[in-house]
Amino acid sequence: MSSLLGKTASGVGCAVIALPLLAALTLAAALGSPSSGSSAAASPSAHALTDIPPRILALYQRAAPECPGLSWTTLAAIGKIETNHARHPTMTSPAGAVGPMQFIPSTFTAYAHPVPPGGKKPPTPWDPIDAVYAAARLLCAHGARHGKHLWAALFAYNHSHAYVSHVLTTASAYAARIAAPTSAAAKAVAFTRSQLGTPYVWGGDGAADGGFDCSGLTQAAYRTAGITIPRTAQTQYNAGPRLPKDTALAAGDLLFFGPSPRHITHVTLYTGSGTAIDAPHSGAVVRQGPARTNSPSFQGATRPAARAGGGR
Repeated sequence: MSSLLGKTASGVGCAVIALPLLAALTLAAALGSPSSGSSAAASPSAHALTDIPPRILALYQRAAPECPGLSWTTLAAIGKIETNHARHPTMTSPAGAVGPMQFIPSTFTAYAHPVPPGGKKPPTPWDPIDAVYAAARLLCAHGARHGKHLWAALFAYNHSHAYVSHVLTTASAYAARIAAPTSAAAKAVAFTRSQLGTPYVWGGDGAADGGFDCSGLTQAAYRTAGITIPRTAQTQYNAGPRLPKDTALAAGDLLFFGPSPRHITHVTLYTGSGTAIDAPHSGAVVRQGPARTNSPSFQGATRPAARAGGGR
């Protein structure tokens, strides 16, 4: 029995009518996990940027990593359906659910700790920070980790097949469409994957040097695709073409890190689904891991494959 048994399906902003289980499952499968074709690192769509208050959007993005693999779009969809992103005047349902994410207070208590940065002490379901982090933890506890059982996790949040379908559909609208990689980008990604496990060598350009450094790897990747880019991370960043801040990343994009745009110290190659490949540092090997675009040191991305007609 769900810990949210008292939570109303017709709580603030979510009047629903039960659908057959098969129909809801079919929609969930079509939309995918997590949340309809989006990854945990999905860029906001134009609709998301206009519909979600900026501070609340940033909160959804900040809280999602509480559950590895959970997309911020899922939290945003719940926040939309429950209280229109805390815009509802009372944020209280007939069943006693309260706050921007509509928690029964006793249920909130089970997921309120540790208190997130900027949360209230003691935590309260009325506080947006506390509530969104608790929602991420609740979803994770019910199977949303890495999207494996997202449908079940959403059903645990609100026992309605229609509610689950509504969340998945809303989440889909909040994620920017992912640009399909060009043939040049696909070749660059394939090359970097073929180098996984190759040693990091400062100044290295490949096998003749015993390995790669970060920019040596990305330059070699695009060389295999017939595109010439400069040698160092800074000059690769300067060469562009740079992507506007809210552009959805595509496989093959280069991601740049450093203290400032004029002091780029590292470059990685985006491989899709929130991951990137890089040659990190001395003593390490070429690896694949999180793209880290939410890092304070992330300075932006470029799309070398857009040159020469995109390399199609």
